[in-house]
Amino acid sequence: MIDFKDVVKNYAGDAILNGVTFRINPGDRVGVVGPNGAGKSTLFGIITGDVQPDRGTVSLPKDHRLGMLRQHLPEGEAARTLLDFTSDAIPELRTMSEELHRLEQQLHDGVDDDDKLQSMLARHGRLQSQIEHLGAYRLRTEAEQALSNLGFHEADFNRPLSSFSGGWRMRAALARVLISQPDILMLDEPSNYLDIPAVEWLCRFLKSFPGTLLLISHDRFLLRKLTRITLEVNSGQVTRYPGDYDYYRAERENRRRNLEAAKRNSDRKKEHLERVIDRFRAKSSKAAQAKSWQKALDKMEEIELPDDLNYNGAIRFPAPPPGGVEAARFENLSFGYTPDKLILKDINLTIDAGDKLAFIGYNGMGKTTLLKLLVGRLKPTSGRVVLGHHSVVGYQAQEFADLLVPEQTAFDVVRGNLPAGASTAGLMNVLGSFGFSGEAAEKPCKVLSGGEKIRLLFARIFVNPPNLLVLDEPTTHLDIAARELLQEALRSYPGTVCVVSHDIEFVRNVATGIIAMEPPGIRKYFGNYDYYLEKSAEFRAAGTAPDLEARENAGSPDLARNRRRARAQAREALAADRKKAEKRVAELESRLEQLEKRQAGLLEQLADPGALDFASLNRELAKIQSDITSTESEWEEAAQKLEEIRLENERIHQEIK
Repeated sequence: MIDFKDVVKNYAGDAILNGVTFRINPGDRVGVVGPNGAGKSTLFGIITGDVQPDRGTVSLPKDHRLGMLRQHLPEGEAARTLLDFTSDAIPELRTMSEELHRLEQQLHDGVDDDDKLQSMLARHGRLQSQIEHLGAYRLRTEAEQALSNLGFHEADFNRPLSSFSGGWRMRAALARVLISQPDILMLDEPSNYLDIPAVEWLCRFLKSFPGTLLLISHDRFLLRKLTRITLEVNSGQVTRYPGDYDYYRAERENRRRNLEAAKRNSDRKKEHLERVIDRFRAKSSKAAQAKSWQKALDKMEEIELPDDLNYNGAIRFPAPPPGGVEAARFENLSFGYTPDKLILKDINLTIDAGDKLAFIGYNGMGKTTLLKLLVGRLKPTSGRVVLGHHSVVGYQAQEFADLLVPEQTAFDVVRGNLPAGASTAGLMNVLGSFGFSGEAAEKPCKVLSGGEKIRLLFARIFVNPPNLLVLDEPTTHLDIAARELLQEALRSYPGTVCVVSHDIEFVRNVATGIIAMEPPGIRKYFGNYDYYLEKSAEFRAAGTAPDLEARENAGSPDLARNRRRARAQAREALAADRKKAEKRVAELESRLEQLEKRQAGLLEQLADPGALDFASLNRELAKIQSDITSTESEWEEAAQKLEEIRLENERIHQEIK
């Protein structure tokens, strides 16, 4: 059992944790969520003992084994081979093995004293039994299996850790902690640096883990699959939700709505009291009553929405410029950084206007390379990339957020992407459309949140509005709220999107087509991520793996063009219908909001003993309630139509080829 009681931790005068109390029971599977910088890693540090609380107590079970994925390797480990480092997963096992080796050396040299000999033999037997119980003879095999499933090859096993990049070293550290047989397993963003196949394997592995699991993650796929309790860390508090991630989201949304409704009601009451006080303060006959109302107003507490519940609004991209039927095309494309070693070979792929494609596959298969070829950052070894008629590319490299200069302002970042010779006159309009109006445009990058950095990225891109967005790992460093803002913006964007991402939920919600980059070659699936999983499983079961892109290009060139044109025309018609339906839904939602506001005002007036015309107020209230009922009915019909359009759009992606 992990027990926090009134724990306080301050940094530079700020309370990161402020009187935190909660309990984690043995076997609990806990997701730890919250905005970046809220204190999730501090919470883990207190549990491991690396961070000492300023006040309060933390108790852990006795004789527990704690496994913690750390973001940095211990000193002196870089010279070890990958397999030796990973196999050395249980510290006490190393100590026992060293003692066993010393005993065996002493026994080999000879022991004259019989009593001492018997004691040494007994100790030798106990050590062997303990070592066997800890699975020492299985650890090397388990290490090989974990490393292979996380993307390493057998040829890597004897390479020194120092020869791997930081991302691959973190994979090794993850493999090591997973096989360490802990009672409590603590993982801080374990899916960072993993490709989608590795994330899926990690999920399967952790499902069978028998101990207590604490998982800090922005990966909604892992949170949904693995956790049964959610701890939200925010504004110095830790709130325990007795359910999985979806339960937490539903409860959190209910809390947001309740707080917003309470704040609206409170604000309306204050405004009403202020008007009444102003009206009657100067009248001597009402002065005493006005004074009483002022006291009541002064006692009313301000309802403030916590930062995480105070939504900043959606990201809305400007309309893309019109383009052709095709956004881009790869023709017999091959590429290698050296002529004798091709990463990509004979790639033929058509990207239609309006496609939202996710490129997935193992690390090293060439996903990022293919995006760089698409945007012209790299040149093909052979073959070519053909951009469609009037295609305008907007590109975000994987390292964009890391390359932001901390002192540079939002205005400077966006200005840096202006085409040569272009005027800066429209920059403030672009910045304003992405939430950087007025003084916000002068914010330095070092103070921007993850969501603000995403807005800045797209403000920079949309200085020259694209109709083909190419995004490489856009969710890196983003918390869940920022990921969802980006996800919804891309879903509603009418242009073409090509994205590489290891975030399964992000891919599931954005992509309408999947480009699978696997050892047999590149394959295009005309459906979302779940469709890809279903079809790829069918192909594996049947022992076949047809190239789905080849099916599009089968037959005459005219037939292929007609099919693509049919898809584009169908999408264009649906896009127009969807725009109308979305506008209708928005209009009805606005009308409902006005009606409900008027309804609340009438109810307040009726509750006032000084109201003069109850009959008239009741008649108007009945009319308003009738209007609300009919408007809700119209909204349900419009929302259903919008959903039907969405489903039809998915059907076209899957069936029209």
